[in-house]
Amino acid sequence: MKIVFFGTSDFSVFALEELKKTGFTPTLAVTAPDKPKGRGLKLAPPPVKAWAEKNGVAFLQPKKLNDELYHKLKTDDYGLFVVASYGKILPKEILSVPKYGALNVHPSLLPLYRGASPVQSQIVDGVSETGVTVIKMDEEMDHGPIVAQKAAPMPKPLPNAEELEMLLARLGGKLLAETIPKWVAGNITPREQDHERATYTKKITKEDGLINPNDGDALKYRKFRAFSPWPGAYFFAERGGKKIRVKVTDAALEDDAFQIKKVIPEGKKETAYGAFRGGDITSDTTRAGTP
Repeated sequence: MKIVFFGTSDFSVFALEELKKTGFTPTLAVTAPDKPKGRGLKLAPPPVKAWAEKNGVAFLQPKKLNDELYHKLKTDDYGLFVVASYGKILPKEILSVPKYGALNVHPSLLPLYRGASPVQSQIVDGVSETGVTVIKMDEEMDHGPIVAQKAAPMPKPLPNAEELEMLLARLGGKLLAETIPKWVAGNITPREQDHERATYTKKITKEDGLINPNDGDALKYRKFRAFSPWPGAYFFAERGGKKIRVKVTDAALEDDAFQIKKVIPEGKKETAYGAFRGGDITSDTTRAGTP
């Protein structure tokens, strides 16, 4: 059976690796176009394109999910679409192409944490249980019926977003590999999500990394972990009568207190937080080692 994989990010690549291990390497990968990156704004490929080139898998990078893509996909006998962190909702016309539909793996226990940032949101919320869900896709975001689901305890010590994403992607890839043969054989009856219990997440912005002085210590630490490596946790302080942005690069939760270890003050190099506090800081956004 020929499989088409839709994905873009590192999460997608971790899932692809798990599929490859179990003999479900896709025939075709559909991913996002190359994007400018870095100071030189040179075009850089998305992680899934790099994976496809390395593994000898054909790929497409459509700018739009339009009739042109639909006809390209219709020309071959694709039995199943698999979607993991693609970044776009597949239209009904494209979903109708494969014989066995499209399966999407999502890094949460749906219907909880639908949307763009389930990994970061679960860390910020301090959930004790996380997991992955495989759904049969429909035209709405993370809305389709559940085909398979696997729960897992939130790891301790608390992972950052990159670490949790990798863990859930691998868990999701394994679940997909276990699910695909049963799904194709008709041995799984999908169950409708409880849409009344659905919660939603939004796209992460740089502003989300702000550590507010009024946040509790545990929340400050969860924000620090959730927004690492991007966009990074930060706070504002005053130095020499000027308000500056200070990025937190190392921190810990010790005896239920959020302790900052290292920072990068705006326009400066990384330094120990104690050394930074020894400077001319007059803002009330800093106290006892916490912003």
